[in-house]
Amino acid sequence: MRFPRTLVMLCAIVCSICGPYAAMAQEHPAHEWGYSGSEGPAHWGDLTSEFAACKTGHRQSPVNIVGAQSADLPAIQFEYKPSALHIINNGHTIEINYAPGSFIRVGDKRYELKQFHFHHPSEETIKDKRFPMEAHLVHSDADGNMVVVSVLLEEGSANPLVETLWGLAPKTAGPEKTDDNLQINVADLLPANRSYFTFAGSLTTPPCTEGVNWFVLKMPVTISKKQVATFAAIYPYDERPTQSLNGRTVLVSK
Repeated sequence: MRFPRTLVMLCAIVCSICGPYAAMAQEHPAHEWGYSGSEGPAHWGDLTSEFAACKTGHRQSPVNIVGAQSADLPAIQFEYKPSALHIINNGHTIEINYAPGSFIRVGDKRYELKQFHFHHPSEETIKDKRFPMEAHLVHSDADGNMVVVSVLLEEGSANPLVETLWGLAPKTAGPEKTDDNLQINVADLLPANRSYFTFAGSLTTPPCTEGVNWFVLKMPVTISKKQVATFAAIYPYDERPTQSLNGRTVLVSK
């Protein structure tokens, strides 16, 4: 999961599940990293001291969701509006930066949607089951506290929003492409059932900053086999392996 390109730094990231603490994280770390070879996930923590949490952190993401405990959790209220298309191939994924004004509410907390992006295959797994793809919807509140909503994508019917995005996604890394006349709505990625798993985690890309609250929607959304192949042709593999729970509790909404 990557930071919004519009932000250079997010400060004082607070994890409401595991207790408040402050953390600092860069948007685009200066040191190069990737998904294979000497710059792959197994080596991120050794590339630079800025990425130390990738190796030494104890609340890292993604995770294999097992042993979830049922709890009376507040529903996630999605208040998403259409946004002009701002899409970029940032060298690691296809990312869509979102206009201000769309947000979620969880209890009495409000988190603004900043961007969403994709991973192939899914980073989260449920009882060792991996999905063809995953979308990460990245939010933060006014204080920089981060929440990621994960939408798991399985093969089936084509998704109209994904079809639009893939038709305009740059095939190579480069500047953001904008079309202010084309409105998209990320709500078109959401399943009808918004029940979820939640746990304390981290960014899934360097610098692997912890203090991120994760909400993984239980019900996957379908995309077509062709749509999976279209993304895979650009990024055959942009998935960090699952990390140890290290005693963390995963909760699931009733």
